[in-house]
Amino acid sequence: MLKGLGGIGDMANMMKTAQEMQGKMAELQEQMARTVVIGEAGAGLVKARATCKGEVTGLDIDPSILIASEKEVVEDLILAAIKDAQNKGQARNMVEMQKMTQALGLPADFKLPI
Repeated sequence: MLKGLGGIGDMANMMKTAQEMQGKMAELQEQMARTVVIGEAGAGLVKARATCKGEVTGLDIDPSILIASEKEVVEDLILAAIKDAQNKGQARNMVEMQKMTQALGLPADFKLPI
């Protein structure tokens, strides 16, 4: 009968650990929403700023490429810079998630639900 009580203690520890992990996950998500990365295209002629959650927050376009006849090239560079920023944000997010899973004693390739 007393052995059953040990299981309750284990369950309480698991619940506590799960709550701690949930708090750390929320904190990490907030941090990634505030962390800004910069993507570039055209050797830096177009730069896009985005959060690690993928929200584009700004563009910087070198005025030398703003030529009416080059409109399509400029549009392509803008899209490429945005994609680069989003990819960098996703990569940063993955690195931070791996750090968290390792800190929790989970396998490095464990996928946390965010």
